[in-house]
Amino acid sequence: MNSKTFYGDEMERRKWQNPDSILADIGLRPGLTFVDVGCGDGFFTLPAARIVGKEGKVYALDSDAEIISSLKEKALKSNLTNIETRVGSAEDTVFCESCADVLFFGIVLHDFDNPAKVLKNAARMIKPSGRLVDLDWKKQPMDFGPPENIRFSEEEAAKLIFKAGFKVEQRREAGPFHYLITAKP
Repeated sequence: MNSKTFYGDEMERRKWQNPDSILADIGLRPGLTFVDVGCGDGFFTLPAARIVGKEGKVYALDSDAEIISSLKEKALKSNLTNIETRVGSAEDTVFCESCADVLFFGIVLHDFDNPAKVLKNAARMIKPSGRLVDLDWKKQPMDFGPPENIRFSEEEAAKLIFKAGFKVEQRREAGPFHYLITAKP
């Protein structure tokens, strides 16, 4: 199922989820390194690249080669040269060791075959001073989004993050459909 099935088009999605304000809220700023695991077509990747600027770096991973190709085209059109993309599984991909200031899961943690392994990889990529951010769907009935039965509740996600060696700093609502969890290594 593609992301349009879940979210509608990007302009529609922006009505209920503003990537710029979410990224600013989690402390993304110029010069930082941002890792977007399960990046899709760049809904968060592209604004992150603009925010971190030429002094910063964005790593973007998705398992869908067509989506990564679309992301590359959008980055090229926007003159964003600070994005490194990769096609692959999050269970098998580590971009770098201790490089990420912010490691971000944008409504995808529930999609991975082995979220515990994905979080272990995140622990390898994040700096000791870095922050892990999980933005995900609330586990409640909705007319759109992934099926409720595959979503993680806030508690389930926090427990997975904790078991991967992170200290959960904050859990809170992020709009009408999502929650946001921040954690430190």
